[in-house]
Amino acid sequence: MKQNNMLAMILAGGRGSRLHELTNKVAKPAVSYGGKYRIIDFPLSNCANSGINVVGVLTQYESILLNSYVAAGRRWGLDAKESGVFVLPPREKADANLDVYRGTADAISQNIDFIDTYSPEYLLVLSGDHIYKMNYDKMLQEHKDNGADATIAVIEVPMKEASRFGIMNTDGNGRIVEFEEKPEHPKSNLASMGIYIFNWKLLRKILLADMKNPDSHHDFGKDVIPCLLNDNKTLAAYKFKGYWKDVGTIDSLWEANMDLIDSRNELNLNDPTWKIYTEDTPALPQYIGPNAKINKAFITQGCIVEGEVSHSVLFTGCTVGEGAKIIDSVLMPGVEVAAGAVVQRALVADNVKIGKDAVVGSADSENIELVSKRVKGVE
Repeated sequence: MKQNNMLAMILAGGRGSRLHELTNKVAKPAVSYGGKYRIIDFPLSNCANSGINVVGVLTQYESILLNSYVAAGRRWGLDAKESGVFVLPPREKADANLDVYRGTADAISQNIDFIDTYSPEYLLVLSGDHIYKMNYDKMLQEHKDNGADATIAVIEVPMKEASRFGIMNTDGNGRIVEFEEKPEHPKSNLASMGIYIFNWKLLRKILLADMKNPDSHHDFGKDVIPCLLNDNKTLAAYKFKGYWKDVGTIDSLWEANMDLIDSRNELNLNDPTWKIYTEDTPALPQYIGPNAKINKAFITQGCIVEGEVSHSVLFTGCTVGEGAKIIDSVLMPGVEVAAGAVVQRALVADNVKIGKDAVVGSADSENIELVSKRVKGVE
């Protein structure tokens, strides 16, 4: 533990069922994003850039790929002495018949012994499935300045969408006085981002009591935050301004990728002062053929484009055959689109092959079509 005496725990055990076939074999945080990244790269890079050098990643569902990916801590500069990324799946213990994480708070409770090894003053709890850049050290400073017991990062959302989120109601000083989970009639538009800083000694005491409570959901939103409010503890709201996207559905994952097409996008993956680190996949530069047509596209290394790409994102190693058209679509790594095929308003999963002259998706569809299996071409 170094300069800020804060340890981070990333909750990366979610099933991500609303991403359908994309998460059949991989955990949601391991899903690809933005040409060459995985979703988990964002919280891990934020930790590294914020000077947090010990990070626990709590995995559970379909975690083999995520475990092996995260275990290589050197990607994020977290492999030096006294630092590291630690993969923490649920494990059976002699004194407790538990082999799964029963909720977000329980995932931390089951790893109290790991946290105690480092005896941090503060614990940062993060979701592993959001796209954003944030300096957690600034949030910690505000937490200290407020003399808070817990600080929760919030972002302003449109009032008409507020009922989709956990909403924090605050007083005039930014102190949280009430938490409402997806309220029908929201009183505020400050949505919880699922980013918490706790004073570890206090949280530890609450978690030990929560583990023994048979009526608890073992969840931060449903149990821990209400417990802190009932005990009249100081909960502060940390207002975040900037790009933040929960990519929990096919449409929102498509949107987050599409945001990258605008070179002035708020996320700015090219910012040298706040790098997002990822696996360095060796690949040749992209090849754009002599007859290819490109209009507003984000095309990653290793791609071969002979056809037409318009308002689309192509991940590493995609191929687009001659006469093929990719319109308003996202092609994940290794997708092959044969000559003459048309892909429109679709998200095509890793390594899927789309046959000659096949047609996928349509311009007037309300939702983005997920293509997760091979599409046969016209004979």
